[in-house]
Amino acid sequence: MRGQFCCIAPDVKLGQNVQIYNFVNLYGCEIGDETRIGTFVEIQKGARVGQRCKISSHSFICEGVTIEDEVFIGHGVQFINDKYPRATASNGALQTESDWMVEPTVVRRGASIGTGAIILGGLEIGERAIVGAGAVVTKSVPAGAIVAGNPARVVRRQSAVSSQQSE
Repeated sequence: MRGQFCCIAPDVKLGQNVQIYNFVNLYGCEIGDETRIGTFVEIQKGARVGQRCKISSHSFICEGVTIEDEVFIGHGVQFINDKYPRATASNGALQTESDWMVEPTVVRRGASIGTGAIILGGLEIGERAIVGAGAVVTKSVPAGAIVAGNPARVVRRQSAVSSQQSE
């Protein structure tokens, strides 16, 4: 299903049964089977989204981000891929791709990222970790950890997966 007013470039690799809602911009990325992409989402070239993910509205997934299977991305989540962003190079000319390095980020299987979280580049969100709403993630998050705050800190660790989660 594709919504209205979507810009899906011909180089996008879409899996089967991907749901795309209105006002989405996708280019040079890969989207896995059965993933849902909400309204006003942009996913840039080189980004990969796994299978059975939910990408909520107003989120931005930039180049260098890999999202594994079964990941939840809340509303308005922003990924950052440049630790030292500048508009111009040292000579005053507008920057080009050769003037900076992409900082890759990986979100492991089953992780959840809450509404309004900001994820800095060059880190990893561990398997089944939870990032609280509004958190600013500046360091990698261990598997199964729950983090919150600015900067995000571990507030607790999840116990073994409950029977409700595994059904």
